[in-house]
Amino acid sequence: MNKKDIKILLVDDEPDILEIIGYNLTNEGYQVSTAKNGLEAVKKAKKEKPQLIILDVMMPEMDGIEACEAIRKLPELSSTLITFLTARGEDYSQVAGFDAGADDYITKPIKPKVLVSKVKALLRRLKSEEPAGSLMTIGNLVINREEYKIVLDGTEIVLPRKEFELLSLLASKPGKVFKREDILDRVWGNEVVVGGRTIDVHIRKLREKIGDQSFKTVKGVGYKFVE
Repeated sequence: MNKKDIKILLVDDEPDILEIIGYNLTNEGYQVSTAKNGLEAVKKAKKEKPQLIILDVMMPEMDGIEACEAIRKLPELSSTLITFLTARGEDYSQVAGFDAGADDYITKPIKPKVLVSKVKALLRRLKSEEPAGSLMTIGNLVINREEYKIVLDGTEIVLPRKEFELLSLLASKPGKVFKREDILDRVWGNEVVVGGRTIDVHIRKLREKIGDQSFKTVKGVGYKFVE
């Protein structure tokens, strides 16, 4: 996918942030649109279907966490990447962001060139998707990698992108213990540093949706999928 075909939605209630970051991303060749709050972000995301959304956390009307949760409920945006803009030291915001379905976070203040590099790293994930037409059936669970869709006991369930990728990885080899570092590398990418807490949050979400019995924690090592 060429840069000119990539849509990025930038959401922040500070005009200066929108102007500076928007200018630098546009200068790189991306299609950039902006929103001033979470409510406007959800509306624009539905209409424009961007490949990447950069969300500030603290905003009026609807904050970034709420906006992320709303966007993650939309099937047509299941493959959209979402990264948060958070102030340094806001550990709660980072955890809450991953819990809401975010793919990454960017701490601010951040130099424009560094942000552009982060955006490029995030967008590289779009190029490493599973092959089209890849279908897995494990017992009563069907995973369609092409459509980012799963069917459990005949019922379709929509998962956020990272939850889907984590499930797809673990279910690709039932019984195999995937080490935490391998999961981080293969699901989040080795170009982005995230904590082990990120995996725990996503596993908890999958247990709630797929069933606690399907996931086994191997203490001090990682996780495995159980048929």
